[in-house]
This record gives sequence, C-alpha cells and structure tokens, in this order.
Amino acid sequence: MLAKWIASVSVAVLAASAALVMAQEAPLQVAAAVPEFKADEGAAQGTEFRTLDEETQDLKKQVLDLNRDLFLLEEELLFPSNTQTAVFVSMDVGEFFGLDSVELKIDNKDVANYLYTERESEALLKGGVQRLFIGNLKAGEHELVAVFTGQGPHTRDYRRAASLVFEKGIGPKYIELTISDRETKQQPEFLVKEWE
Repeated sequence: MLAKWIASVSVAVLAASAALVMAQEAPLQVAAAVPEFKADEGAAQGTEFRTLDEETQDLKKQVLDLNRDLFLLEEELLFPSNTQTAVFVSMDVGEFFGLDSVELKIDNKDVANYLYTERESEALLKGGVQRLFIGNLKAGEHELVAVFTGQGPHTRDYRRAASLVFEKGIGPKYIELTISDRETKQQPEFLVKEWE
C-alpha cells in the first residue's frame, strides 16, 4: 500500500516537474507568437508574465515539498524504526591521532568505508558527529568491528580496531565510535559504545 502511494507521489513529482519546465518555456512561445504589440497589449502581457512567473514559483515550491516528503517516506520505508541501526563517529581532542578513514563491519560484512577530508576531520574535532552507517538489522546478537586509519603520535601511520558485541532488540539501536586521547599513555583510544 505504501509502495503504491510512493509510486503515485513520484508520478506527481514528475508531472509537476514537467509542468514547471513547460511553464518556464511558455513566455518564450507567447513572445514569439506576437510579433508586434501596442502599449495596452504590452501592459496586459506584463501582467500575464507576472502571473505566470508566480505560478511557476508556486509549482517549484510544491515540487520541492513533494520531493522532501518522498525522501522522508523512502527513508521510513527502507529503514523502519524497529529494525534500524545507526552508527556515528565522534572525536575528542585529537592531539594523538589524525583521522584518515574508518572501515565498519557488522557480522563480518563490510557495511561502510569512509575517507575523511581535512575539513571533515576538523569538524569532528570541533564537536561534530557524523552518521557513518544506517541500516536494518534483525533482532539478536551482532558483532561490530571498526577499523580506524590515520596519523598517530610522531606522525606514524596508525591502524587500530575496536569491536563491540551488542544485542539488537525491538526498536532502533544507536552506536557511537569515539576517538579520544589517553593522556597517561600519550596514545589515542578507540571506543565503541551503545547509546541508551
């Protein structure tokens, strides 16, 4: 039922997009069809063009609203809240580790690989949190393994893994991969924790 509704919304979005394109081309066709005009006709056409432009803007807004609704419905259909699992990445301090990439495995299957730009790493250091993975998992026990690659102390290449065995029940599950500095050992620390 929901799939049919999404299909009908998709058709509506396509029809609205086609109407928008036709509306944007209409002023050119009207101007080409009237080779000469008088002052009174020019004022009437100006009003007509303004009305057409307002309708075009209204259609654009409707298409954007439909597209947003379709995106939300698609996400809800693909990732229902009772099977949804999301994994996030965060960093704290970052003096002993510069993040280059994260590889994520769940139940020994690669589910995400992400290479970070310098700007993205800086955003994480400033308190940003990145959603690395969202997907569906059935209820039961699962194993998550995250492999972090980057520059460690003294600009040495670092490749470390952190793992977590977790129980997926009914309802969404949120897991955070945290990179922090361990001051006492002058080393980075990689933690995987479940959000309550």
